[in-house]
Amino acid sequence: MIRPKLSLRRPLAILGAALIGLTGVVAVATPASAHHTTITAKADCDRLTGERVITWKVENSEAKKDATIQRVTADPGTPVNSLVAGAKEAKPLQGLIIPRGSSKLAVQRVPGNTTKAHLQVYAEWIKEGKVTAHHTADGDINLASDKSCAPAPKCVEVDKAKYSHTFDGPKGTATVKLDGDLPLCGEGKQWFTLVSYFAPRPQFATPQYVYGTPDSDFIGGTQTEIKLNVEIPDCHTQVDLIWGGEDQVIDELVDGGKRYDNKKLGSPGAPGNRSKGPQGWYNGGSKSCTTPASTFASNCDGSVAVSLSNDGKISKYAVEFEVKGENGFTKKVSVPAGKADTSIVVPAADAGKIEVLVDGKVIEHGTYSWERPEDCPLPAVTTKADCKEFALTVTNPEGGLPVKATFTYGDKTETRTVAPGASETVTFKAGKDKTAVVALPDMDLEMEAIYTPEGNCGGGGAGGEEPGLPVTGAAAGGIAAGAIALLIAGAVLFVIARRRRVTFTA
Repeated sequence: MIRPKLSLRRPLAILGAALIGLTGVVAVATPASAHHTTITAKADCDRLTGERVITWKVENSEAKKDATIQRVTADPGTPVNSLVAGAKEAKPLQGLIIPRGSSKLAVQRVPGNTTKAHLQVYAEWIKEGKVTAHHTADGDINLASDKSCAPAPKCVEVDKAKYSHTFDGPKGTATVKLDGDLPLCGEGKQWFTLVSYFAPRPQFATPQYVYGTPDSDFIGGTQTEIKLNVEIPDCHTQVDLIWGGEDQVIDELVDGGKRYDNKKLGSPGAPGNRSKGPQGWYNGGSKSCTTPASTFASNCDGSVAVSLSNDGKISKYAVEFEVKGENGFTKKVSVPAGKADTSIVVPAADAGKIEVLVDGKVIEHGTYSWERPEDCPLPAVTTKADCKEFALTVTNPEGGLPVKATFTYGDKTETRTVAPGASETVTFKAGKDKTAVVALPDMDLEMEAIYTPEGNCGGGGAGGEEPGLPVTGAAAGGIAAGAIALLIAGAVLFVIARRRRVTFTA
């Protein structure tokens, strides 16, 4: 009996690769044999696990017979499992029956850094329990052209994180936000700080001193955005948004000292360039961080004591004062922050108009002219009269200014200047007028004195008949005492005679 030869020309199914992940690599299969069998494959990256997922396609090209896969060899040697529609679990490709003229898919997971994979499949065609044909097919896929597959990150490392920020220097506000949808990993935190300074000018200049309390906060955990706010001094200032916590704050910015440099957010270099947004620094302010002030005290001798102070909430720098008076008087003095100076006295000759200047400008309430203090002793005026003469005397106390005095009696007027600590007397010939006037024009003072001669002038009065007999004895003593009282009264009345005429008898 002649047995028919078994034909091995039937095609063996070829394995193909299917995708599950995000990116795929298509490989051209190598021919398995002349029986019209091929192997194709596709690969994707499973970002959750970081594995390459290869889907192999095995095709049975025989139109009349089913093929049974008897052996599967894979490199890498991870399991190759079939994808069966409706099955709850994947089954190994080995042992799978592929119906005639159809194909099956199988999945293989390999490490994410795999550069190539190979699959070999040995299949048999069986009829009535006997193998009528068999074939071995090989397939390859090149993964080197794709980037390595790594698990998708679930967070971002602190040293890799990027940020974005806003900044308003004049208002002293800022915000910082973590970019992307992922939080910082683990317990990682990134601190940021907003700080304001006193500054000597509205442009960058030193020295600078921290104003108030810097505001610091961090991004980390569930906190992905922060808001910062600091108080701004009411004077020249600098405001900085910096990378780091409050321990990074420089308390004093001095000439040749430390600087923030690229720690300021928005800087061109690291770490400040890891946050996108406007430049995180500001210089401005409309007035100096000083509190210049002056007070004045007039002295009885006509001089003025000028007190200069630089003591206030925003006083952080020395103030250069200039005090000017009349006749070219000028004096400069530097007053440190928080201090005062009382050493300047403008002489009486120059105290008619005084100005206090800073940076060439008269400060607020910095103009003054000498005013006579209310507690200065006034000049005293006394009188003495008899039947022939009427004498008026002005006495100027020591420690004051020279006093101009005008004496008027009848149609006669005399003027004298009375030096401090001296007296001036003007004597008029007694006439018919009953009053005389003493005026001190510099003080706007005027006094009227009544002519009352001592003794008896014979009943004719001043300038009349010859006086009668002199009064003697007790009467004379009483008159003398009365005269002394009148002298004292004249001085007292003059003291209260400001801007009005006071009449008293002499």
